[in-house]
Amino acid sequence: MQGTISCTRHYNMIPAAESPRPLPLKTEKTGENVRTLVEENALIVIGRRGCCMCHVVKSLLLGLGVNPAVLEIDDQEKEEEVMSELERIGVEGGRERVKLPAVYIGGRLFGGLDRVMATHISGELVPILKDVGALWL
Repeated sequence: MQGTISCTRHYNMIPAAESPRPLPLKTEKTGENVRTLVEENALIVIGRRGCCMCHVVKSLLLGLGVNPAVLEIDDQEKEEEVMSELERIGVEGGRERVKLPAVYIGGRLFGGLDRVMATHISGELVPILKDVGALWL
């Protein structure tokens, strides 16, 4: 007698709305905390909570095998403080404005979704991530 055998595996999945590695932003001295987070992480994604573009950046990086640090901002007051600090630390010569989501690689502003996607499509993103230690394989 022939029959079928079924096998079921259960995987622990991270809900799409949750960040892979959310980082806390302390209330006192927000600017210093943001600077420390950018300097101490090889790769950090900074964006608004629930932003679809931030989700796309995180999904792309997770798909490449990178576990990015993520700073999600959910308060308008904090967003203004964070943005002013990001502009002080991340823009060389003051020619460019920081837009969310902002991706910092190796402590320097890399860009937003468009720059991440363009470098991924051109094949340049993986070597950049390997150089800063965000990707090991």
